[in-house]
Amino acid sequence: MKTEIDPQSTSRASAFSLWMTSPMPMVTLVKTFDITRVVKTAKKRGVKFNALMCWCVNRAALRVEEFYTLPEKGKLYKYDQLAINMIVKNKKGGLSFCDVPCTDNLNVFVDYYNRITQKTIDECEHNCLDGYMVIGTSAVVGTEIDVIVNQFNDQFCNPMVMWGKYRKGWFKTTLPISFQFHHVQMDGEQAARFLEFLQEEMNKI
Repeated sequence: MKTEIDPQSTSRASAFSLWMTSPMPMVTLVKTFDITRVVKTAKKRGVKFNALMCWCVNRAALRVEEFYTLPEKGKLYKYDQLAINMIVKNKKGGLSFCDVPCTDNLNVFVDYYNRITQKTIDECEHNCLDGYMVIGTSAVVGTEIDVIVNQFNDQFCNPMVMWGKYRKGWFKTTLPISFQFHHVQMDGEQAARFLEFLQEEMNKI
């Protein structure tokens, strides 16, 4: 569920005034992560790597209050639920979008992920959730990528977490991850905290 709120009554009042009408209000931060445990856990448990990556994004976002607000068409909205969006290649060879609800339970999240992505692949239709603040993800795994900067579309102000192919080393596996967010939604401080939480979740998965 989402509810319109008065920006001036929130901690985002100044950011709303400064950035709501900016022609380019998006900010991108990039951090290289140690994903050794994620890769090992995916292999050990027979879980898709991308599902675990999305789980970690889910867990980190649940810890940052600013994810629950989002600017849309000149207004600010408050949400009570988060979801993760995935882009999948459907059976017709095209791309389809699907949303997976965020949850604290790994097994439940993976079950949602498997069922919803497979349904989207089979039906070749988008499966989007209403009333959720959706965090977009994009995995371009065909090559190693240092940075991804997404295009800005004022119809889609949602945060995006993006990565390419991970890099295997002797003792650890690393992955640069780009995090793009609307400056009205959060500042660099909260975005950096999210990235720190993301590494924490990867370390303890």
